[in-house]
Amino acid sequence: MDKMISIISVNYNGLKQTSEMIRSIMQNVHSCPFEIIIVDNGSRNDEARQLKENFPQIKAIRSEENLGFAGGNNLALAHADGDWLFFINNDTEILQDNVDNLCKALEDNPQAGIVCPKICFFSDKSIIQYAGYTPMKGFRMKNGMIGYGCKDDGSFDKAGFTAFPHGAAMMVRRSALEDVGPMPEMYFLYYEELDWAMMFLHKGWKIYFEPSCTIYHKDSMTTKRFGPVFTYYMTRSRLIYAWRNLSGAERWMSIMFTRYVASAKSFIINLLHGRFDSAKAVVKANADYIKMKKQGKI
Repeated sequence: MDKMISIISVNYNGLKQTSEMIRSIMQNVHSCPFEIIIVDNGSRNDEARQLKENFPQIKAIRSEENLGFAGGNNLALAHADGDWLFFINNDTEILQDNVDNLCKALEDNPQAGIVCPKICFFSDKSIIQYAGYTPMKGFRMKNGMIGYGCKDDGSFDKAGFTAFPHGAAMMVRRSALEDVGPMPEMYFLYYEELDWAMMFLHKGWKIYFEPSCTIYHKDSMTTKRFGPVFTYYMTRSRLIYAWRNLSGAERWMSIMFTRYVASAKSFIINLLHGRFDSAKAVVKANADYIKMKKQGKI
């Protein structure tokens, strides 16, 4: 395969897991030319320098401030020379030489702008995390990951179009990215890839799932689930997504439900469990969403 892959990952105080990810790529990817680009996204120490010393063949970019998930990935684009742009989390590993199957999926499906591999949990590699997404329905914006928690026994090995990509591993066609534009940066964390997928869909591109490539995900190491950071950004991002991607009565119903039902429930549950910082985060997320809307930032 002549076309090159730019493998892009964002690092934030994660030198160990980023190094493990880089080693997994170098040890296991041989069937296609690639470059590795790491963005050190405002880590306490200059981990870009440390990574470059340990892996001189990679491109390591230092940002003095944390630009968020989208901002960090977007920063890498000016340094990427590949025909395919493979965005992967730094807490993933590639353990088989099958990344080229994602390139083939894009070549065989010219309407696909994004392709995602099957994602399994690193802690138990026989369990699936992602095999596609169901569509988001209704004002509650309910959807789910296909295959989540199921055995990787071949039942979810059918390639095809899906509703959304998974941000932990998604390969993007360069021409599609140039058509659509970079990831939206107003989220900072969570929902960026879902919003980006909607941008692709509105431009006529589709999202593809290719199970012949598997990535192993160590799940979230950078944010504690149900902690204040997770609670704040998940609440705020959900509101931003609804405002940007829904319309009419459904938009307002979604905003009202998230603000006055889901947020209230989250606030009370966090209080009852003594998670006072997380309860405060719910309030701040709603206030900051309103502020962003008034300032025209969304």
